[in-house]
Amino acid sequence: MPRIVEKEVLAPGIKKFVVEHPLIARKRQPGQFVILRVHEKGERFPLTIADSDPERGTVTIVVQEVGRSTMELGLKEAGENILDFVGPLGKPTPIEKYGNVVCIGGGVGVAEILPVASALKQAGNHVVGIIGARTRELLIFEEEMRQACHELIVCTDDGTYGVHGFVTSPLKEMIERGDTIDHVFCIGPVLMMRAVAELTRGPAIPTSVSLNPIMVDGTGMCGACRVTVGGVTKFACVDGPDFDAHEVDFDLLIKRLQQYRDEEKISLELFKKKLGNMAVESSQAVAN
Repeated sequence: MPRIVEKEVLAPGIKKFVVEHPLIARKRQPGQFVILRVHEKGERFPLTIADSDPERGTVTIVVQEVGRSTMELGLKEAGENILDFVGPLGKPTPIEKYGNVVCIGGGVGVAEILPVASALKQAGNHVVGIIGARTRELLIFEEEMRQACHELIVCTDDGTYGVHGFVTSPLKEMIERGDTIDHVFCIGPVLMMRAVAELTRGPAIPTSVSLNPIMVDGTGMCGACRVTVGGVTKFACVDGPDFDAHEVDFDLLIKRLQQYRDEEKISLELFKKKLGNMAVESSQAVAN
């Protein structure tokens, strides 16, 4: 089983894991992802590969603890194993010399846009990065993005750091100034990606978004990750995860992401209760 060789807390509820997996490390390309399962009774869920080191045989993933499965992964420590770790999956992000590109990452999406920005810079593009988080303490990979971009703009929703506002604000200013933008790449919350798509639709700036819907097998067999793009049903795991932002039916995507919201909430509450009981038993054992 793949072994965790490093663990780092990047921000509250956001953790980085470096996992031993030589085959994935050698083959992965920017934009691809893995599907993992923490234990036998756990669900399968996708995480984009943030980095890899072929010489060490490791891949880096970043997880935000938003539900039971991500919290279970977050409890893992260096030296422990992950039951299933399958990849690289999905089509790589098309990397070519576009000219002037803007790479936008929001929240944990910063970790996912990082390898894309780095590859685009290496391909000879002028890369402007725009990254954002709700508040300064939730901002991740700022220095890594500075190295991957020629220019970097940092935003926080509450104004505690950088530009006060959403990542769409600097992009809107660039468009209104008439800056040359040959392509936009955007990864982050669905509402953010939809807002970016609406900004670039009018001036017809080619825009790519990376979609992360509900997935099960990652091979296109189960159909759980279907999305509507240009009026046609696509499977994010094999047809994506990158799609033309102007063709994505974001409203339908949001509805599908909320499909199991109640069940996810119940599962998370039960897990938190279990953790609470375990903490009580542990403290009692220490006292005795």
